[in-house]
Amino acid sequence: MNKLTHIDDDGSIKMVDISEKEITTRFARGCGRIEMSPDTMDMLVSGKAKKGNVLETARLAGIMAAKKNSDLIPLCHPIKIKCVTIDFDIVPEKNFVDVFCEIKCSDATGAEMEALCGVSIACLTIYDMLKAVDKEMVIGNICLLEKSGGKTGHFIRK
Repeated sequence: MNKLTHIDDDGSIKMVDISEKEITTRFARGCGRIEMSPDTMDMLVSGKAKKGNVLETARLAGIMAAKKNSDLIPLCHPIKIKCVTIDFDIVPEKNFVDVFCEIKCSDATGAEMEALCGVSIACLTIYDMLKAVDKEMVIGNICLLEKSGGKTGHFIRK
């Protein structure tokens, strides 16, 4: 069994020492889903949400969240992000939106948590902007789809 890197031999929480790790080009892609009622989906697709452009606001929120990941998750290091993208796959016939976040960076650690943070906050922003008409929206399926770079190499979700 692999040892957890954020816990020392005494069981105390620690920030991982990355001072000797090699700086590499890193990439990560995360995904999440928000499900909503048909009426809410119609509002989203038609652009008639009272708070404004839901997806562009969620895109900006996701980008900002990815950049602030180390301020939100206590043991994450600040990293040198080179690019953040947030994309949406709207599936109106099934009343959900899949949200994707891609991170590119050059650092000794990072990219996965930033991608997952960007996805999470983009989904939460969609919820926030539409909650007045649909409090039963469900956010889920947040996962890492792919990552590359670093000691653990390339990962692609099966």
